[in-house]
Amino acid sequence: QLAPYGIRVNGVGPGSIQTEMLAGVAENKQALDMIHSRTPLGRIAHPDEVAGVVAFLASSDASYITGECIYVDGGRLALNYTMT
Repeated sequence: QLAPYGIRVNGVGPGSIQTEMLAGVAENKQALDMIHSRTPLGRIAHPDEVAGVVAFLASSDASYITGECIYVDGGRLALNYTMT
């Protein structure tokens, strides 16, 4: 609905990111191992990695992208696992 006005709407789906919210995970080896085992890249991302995607989507390089969500999750969504 907004595209005719030149307004693009996109989203970013972050996975596990090194933030204060996950600070406790770094101290819990079992929790950290679980995140790593469920992330194909095997690590937690740095906030700059998400910021780079946001900057790209806001730039003219993404001028023909709209209605998309880019997942910055180390491939975790691609595993299509279910939580138990």
